[in-house]
Amino acid sequence: MWMFNNSCFYLQLQFLFELPARLKKCIEMKAYGQAVRYYAKTRTVLNQYQHMPSFHGIQQDCSDIVTELRSKLREQFRDKESTPKQLAECVDLLLQLKEPADELCDEFLARAQEKLDEDLSEMSDQVDPAKAIDVSTPIKEMVESTDKKEERPSEKYMRNMPMDILEFIHKGCTNFLGNICLVIASYKELFVNRQTHSDPQEQDQLKEVAHAKLADFVKSRMEQYFSCVEQRIQAEKESVENSMLVRALDRFHRRLQAVDDLLPKLNIIARGTEIVANAARERSLFYLEGLKNHFIECTTDVRQKLCTPHLIGKQETSNLMDMLSMMSSSIVEQMKIVLANLQGFTSADLTFANTAYFQGTFCVHDVREVVVVGFLEYLFKASCDLCERSGEKGSAPAAIILLLSRLHMDFSNSTINQIVTTADKQFSLDPRCKVTPAADLSTKAKKTAQKLLNQYVQIQGLQISQMLRKSVETRDWLNTIEPRNVRAVMKRVVEDVTAIDTQVGHLYEEGVRKAHSSDSSRRAFSLSSARQQQQRMQRPSANIDNSLMSNIQKLFSERIEIFSAVEFSKVSVLTGIVKISLKTLLECVRLRTFGRYGLQQMQVDTHYLDMYLWRFVSDENLVHFLLDEIIGSTIHRCLDPILMEPSVIEVICERG
Repeated sequence: MWMFNNSCFYLQLQFLFELPARLKKCIEMKAYGQAVRYYAKTRTVLNQYQHMPSFHGIQQDCSDIVTELRSKLREQFRDKESTPKQLAECVDLLLQLKEPADELCDEFLARAQEKLDEDLSEMSDQVDPAKAIDVSTPIKEMVESTDKKEERPSEKYMRNMPMDILEFIHKGCTNFLGNICLVIASYKELFVNRQTHSDPQEQDQLKEVAHAKLADFVKSRMEQYFSCVEQRIQAEKESVENSMLVRALDRFHRRLQAVDDLLPKLNIIARGTEIVANAARERSLFYLEGLKNHFIECTTDVRQKLCTPHLIGKQETSNLMDMLSMMSSSIVEQMKIVLANLQGFTSADLTFANTAYFQGTFCVHDVREVVVVGFLEYLFKASCDLCERSGEKGSAPAAIILLLSRLHMDFSNSTINQIVTTADKQFSLDPRCKVTPAADLSTKAKKTAQKLLNQYVQIQGLQISQMLRKSVETRDWLNTIEPRNVRAVMKRVVEDVTAIDTQVGHLYEEGVRKAHSSDSSRRAFSLSSARQQQQRMQRPSANIDNSLMSNIQKLFSERIEIFSAVEFSKVSVLTGIVKISLKTLLECVRLRTFGRYGLQQMQVDTHYLDMYLWRFVSDENLVHFLLDEIIGSTIHRCLDPILMEPSVIEVICERG
């Protein structure tokens, strides 16, 4: 036993004396693992007996050789051509040689950063497609700009060729995400999941340091990557095709899952989901603006058609009902296209479609409220704004106001309900969700239609009123000649009212009229009313003023609302226009002074109006009453109130 122990001791001594030579031999043979094992086995003994002269020399020689060994391992660690297996061996050996773990972590990540920065640089060059190399760039300029980098012009041209967003995302996923996943896996294998025989506490500290450094590194690189993706999506939000954008976002989100699985504590997938959600939200706003612009374009097209002159003999194409049908169907069709495109974000085969945002907020808020309700609210507001700008330079023609009133009426009756129901079904909205009810939108549409129709009546009534006012104010009623014809302005009034009747008839139903009296009784009333007025004027009365008697009679007559609300029918619209026109004529007459022939001319004009206007209104008595008021006021304002014979008036009007 004693001899055996002595033998082992002599062998150990012999191994120590041969250790420097053995280490050199291993380094020459690149057997770095064997060299580390030799040194690790003897390091404790050499450190323990280094105070002895014989051991001190051996220890010094071994220390110099191990320093060289560390240098060799560092070179291999930094070599870009090293395989993952070689890297793992280098790290393991360096750690066995007591190299600081944090330095190795930093060096590994610094080396990995170079490649990742190259990937990010390539992505940055493609962030804005407009900044990509121009095809018209002279070859000479490309040659001069690439000489310093020793890059062929064709290579630079191909590298800077603009990518579509799907190719951009695919390249980013393949290059950057693929490389960072490889870095994370290699790093964790080298520094985190490494099994050693060292002190467990020391190993836990190494893992903690390694985890912290890896987390900071990945966070920094991923933020740069996310920034590139966000900028590219923002740059193409108005040009990229929707299906391509959805596919690109799905690929982006799907590949992020691999990174998130490697480092779940960083919650990388949540940041990616946020980017996808923002892109979908921006897309919704983009489609909302598109719908608004489409409505403006439809309105402009109608305006141009209304203003286009038509050749004589050609069939008139500006039928308002056809324009209404085209405008309504175009708006509805555009909304269906938008809903179909946005539905692409909720397809079951997409990885992000099952997230809480796309299951709830996107469907309820971004689509239902922002796009559908938002566009309808804009439609109501934009149409009402046309009423506010009426009369200004460049304001909308009356025909467009009329057409929009019918459009909103149709929307109120059925279209809004169809659009909302379609959206609710396409996006599977829960009936319990707090959304704007279709009934509220229909009510707003009807109110808008009413406001537009009232505005149309006022516009047309005021246009005719302006003609009548000018015809009264510019004529010398005291010195006019005996009437022989109906004034041209009265013929123009009848023509304009007839044209309005035709225009309104394209869009609205006839409506309800009171029973008409016979032509003979109507003519008798028209011609006798003036005679009755004259008789009242000529009847002697010592105590009561004629104007006072007239005002007393008005107190007991039925009050006529001139600017009352208009019903959705042709008769109601024309009644409103006629009331405004005749009321204006009445007010103008009250401000003028008439001679005998001026009174007789007004008799002729009012009789002519009575012959035609009664057929446009809901109650012919309204026309009789207002015309009677006009003649009565003319008699009151006449210096020589002598009326023309009814038979003469009939002859003049029939001839006119």
